[in-house]
Amino acid sequence: MAGWTAEEMMTVAAARLLKDGTVCFVGIGLPSAAANLARLTHAPEIVLIYESGTIGAKPTALPLSIGDGELAETADAVVSVPEMFRYWLQGGRIDVGFLGAAQLDRYGTINTTAIGPYETPSVRLPGAGGAPEIAILAGEVFIILRHGKRALVDRLDFVTSRGFLPGDEVKGAGLRGRGPTVLVTDLGILKPDPETREFTLVSLHPGVTVQQAKDATGWPLKVAADLVETPPPTAAELGALRALNERTRRAHDGG
Repeated sequence: MAGWTAEEMMTVAAARLLKDGTVCFVGIGLPSAAANLARLTHAPEIVLIYESGTIGAKPTALPLSIGDGELAETADAVVSVPEMFRYWLQGGRIDVGFLGAAQLDRYGTINTTAIGPYETPSVRLPGAGGAPEIAILAGEVFIILRHGKRALVDRLDFVTSRGFLPGDEVKGAGLRGRGPTVLVTDLGILKPDPETREFTLVSLHPGVTVQQAKDATGWPLKVAADLVETPPPTAAELGALRALNERTRRAHDGG
């Protein structure tokens, strides 16, 4: 039995994708956990930007929202939201947009608005925030979410943030950057096919089978011919992640 959870494996695998010095526009939740783990391990010079206008945030515990006071207290600078989007994002100064999703299709298009019909949804989700702009303007987009048929769907209930569309050229019409370049789940890592732009399984996490991944995907999942196994978490990675999660628990539970 592995000495880590599927969520820990997912977070570690996502953190490894971020290089030191990267300017990363990071979403709350799973993206924030991975980005801060990268900062605490192999990428101490990563610049984390949150939508509230904090640049170079270094939170001790993971924020519950973009309005968490520690983001501003630990940031190198705090700017207005219009400046964040106009100067930093539209100005091409964001290397990576790191996003989560409630639903995702095979081309990296995201739904964070509603499950079911928009007018009468079964679940009303938090909405777009700045994700639609991040998705089309960041140099590239990383996506992280838990793998399951309710999340990886053949057809979205609502399009919130676009990825590639069927028939797009390789660069993607309407995408200033490279668009979605990687999807990390608790089962593996997927990347767009160079020609079709469809997310394809390129790496399986330890202990996961191809059939498990296929059964948990809402479209016929393609598998790379050179499929590999994701390296397991190291003791240092797990130690840093668990310490971060413990600080977060204490900070937000009052213990």
